[in-house]
Formats: sequence, C-alpha cells, structure tokens
Amino acid sequence: MGPEFDLRIQIGVDPRKSVAELKPNEFITLARVVKTQGRHGEVAVEVHSDVPDRLHPGLRLLALAEDGNRRELKIEDAWPHKEFLVLKFAGVGSISEAEPLVGCELQVPSGERAQLEEGAAYVSDLVGCTLSDHGKELGVISDVRFGAGEAPLLVIGSGKSELEIPFAQEFLVRVDLESKRIEMNLPEGLLEVNAPLSEEEKKQQRH
Repeated sequence: MGPEFDLRIQIGVDPRKSVAELKPNEFITLARVVKTQGRHGEVAVEVHSDVPDRLHPGLRLLALAEDGNRRELKIEDAWPHKEFLVLKFAGVGSISEAEPLVGCELQVPSGERAQLEEGAAYVSDLVGCTLSDHGKELGVISDVRFGAGEAPLLVIGSGKSELEIPFAQEFLVRVDLESKRIEMNLPEGLLEVNAPLSEEEKKQQRH
C-alpha cells in the first residue's frame, strides 16, 4: 500500500485582489447547479469537491453563468438529497428566482489557497503530472473528474485514447508534485476496463 495521500480541495481568497481583477483560471469550481429543488428557491447541485462539508452555510460563492457573468451568493443552508446536495441561498426565495442559477458553476477565487494538511493535494496540482503504472508511463494527466464513485478519476489522453484512472489510496505508490510525477500499481485488467471500446467491440455490442 502506498503512503497516505488524500485528494483535497482547500480554497482561500487572495485579499490583494478583487473578484473583478481575477482571470477565469483564477477560480475553482466546487459544484454545478443541476436543477431547482423545492418551492422556496432551493437548488440541487452536483459537487465537484471530495472534501466533506466543503459547501456549508455561511460560505460565499460566485455563480458563473453561461454568458460569463458572475453573481455572488451566500449559502444559507445545505443538506444531501439522493445523489445531489441541496443548497438554499440567501436572497433566493422562489423557484423563479432559482431558475437562472440552473447550469451555473459555483466557484471560489483560488488566488490564495489555504495550507494543505500533510499528504494532501489540489486538483490543479495533479493536472500536468505524468502517471505511471508499475513503472510504465501511461501519459500526462489532462483533467480530474468527480463521478459517482468515491475516488476522483485522473484523465489521460483524449477522444478514442482517453483513459480514466481512479485516484484511489490503495493504488498509490508515490506522489511527487515537485517533479510532477505520480506512481501507481493498478490492478490487472483495470486499464482494459477503463479503455474506450474499439470499432470492432462497438459492432459486437450492437448485435
């Protein structure tokens, strides 16, 4: 088993900059609004952070709309519901007031990040790292996705050659963020399971 290493997202605000001065890449998305939920302005969100209680009452967020505009919101209440987290924002008290938030990304500025606990990392630190399995290089991590499973997925490649590798504790051997390298010992067959289907395999599935 590898060393203890948990994926954490801890965000702070840089007091030297106003939100208006920040560039698009200086924000981190914590969740996305999927739909309205309830009659009093609540919304259901898809969480993109695996840190427990990251979205909590009192937290101020910026809702990024598709047109690029950001609106500041403050969480008044939060509770889990099925696969989503339900949020109630201050000043949003009806379905009609909540509807414009659907599709928005809920973000915080990432200019000044809080000090991480030992053995923790930011998603942005993992992107760009070279991932190897049993000493064999698989490629460079292009993205980190949060799905239905407990472990975030490290994305390597794109299109037909894309792989999704679970960033799970039991597979980790070594994480060297300074050298941008992550070493894992993946179980036999995992890469084949996560690899995209070939044209021949797709044809076989159709019949």
